[in-house]
Amino acid sequence: MKIALITYHDQGAYASPTVVNEDDKLLEFLQHKGLNIEKVIWNNPQIQWENYDLAILKSPWDYFDLIADFYAWLEMLKAKNVRLLNPTATVKWNADKHYLQNIMDKGLLVTPSIFLEKDAHVNLNSYFDEFETEKLIVKPCVSGGAKNTFKVTKANVDEINAKLGALIREEAFIVQPFLAEIEENGEWSFLFFGQQFSHALLKKAKTGDFRVQHAHGGSIHPQEAPAQLLQSAQRYVDQFAQHCLYARVDGTVVNGEFLLMELELIEPFLFLDTDPNACERYYQALIKLIN
Repeated sequence: MKIALITYHDQGAYASPTVVNEDDKLLEFLQHKGLNIEKVIWNNPQIQWENYDLAILKSPWDYFDLIADFYAWLEMLKAKNVRLLNPTATVKWNADKHYLQNIMDKGLLVTPSIFLEKDAHVNLNSYFDEFETEKLIVKPCVSGGAKNTFKVTKANVDEINAKLGALIREEAFIVQPFLAEIEENGEWSFLFFGQQFSHALLKKAKTGDFRVQHAHGGSIHPQEAPAQLLQSAQRYVDQFAQHCLYARVDGTVVNGEFLLMELELIEPFLFLDTDPNACERYYQALIKLIN
């Protein structure tokens, strides 16, 4: 079996000099296990995809900038009978944050969310009262890496309304209350391989920022997973990440309950370097799926 480990044309936009090159570490580990696997850039026009039996999404970190091309690439793989992990239908569902509504409809806890559809009239002022908050977070429904993500207060709401008025002509956005708990306590990430829990960590923003991503200066703190939080995280995986090689459940604790922020099923950083057994768990999950 010939396997493509899918990455992107790295121009440094989402990288961090303080974080290990996870792709190389995972690739070397899987090759040492005897797998015929190599890194492949997803939109490289020179690639003969019919030569591959399996494609594993790892770091196509620019997919949301090229979403139409990405969707077309997914369909091309399907047409050429190249199996994709995670599964194509799951990836397409997870690419658009409207998926959070599906999760809410199933009764699982999600950060309160309102969707502003493409070309909608934008006036964020009303959402302060609706969410009973003094701060909002607004971001595109198809996005990653904190792209076009705004922290909105009554002091800057007119400025953000103007910016969104232009941006929403191109795509839909999601509005959520800013959760002070993230600034105070951090954001949890629970990593699962083959729907089985692997490891957990807290991500914290640098002082004066609200973005926890390491590309924006956030810090990483490996943790033992609290039993109650892990049980909550497992519910999202059991219902919405079936047949997936990997899943990352991101959220925070509000009033003693875990609130989902993102269920990452496309290109999450897996923080493999924070647990000595993470690569082995990834490998074992992969073997179960392909055998």
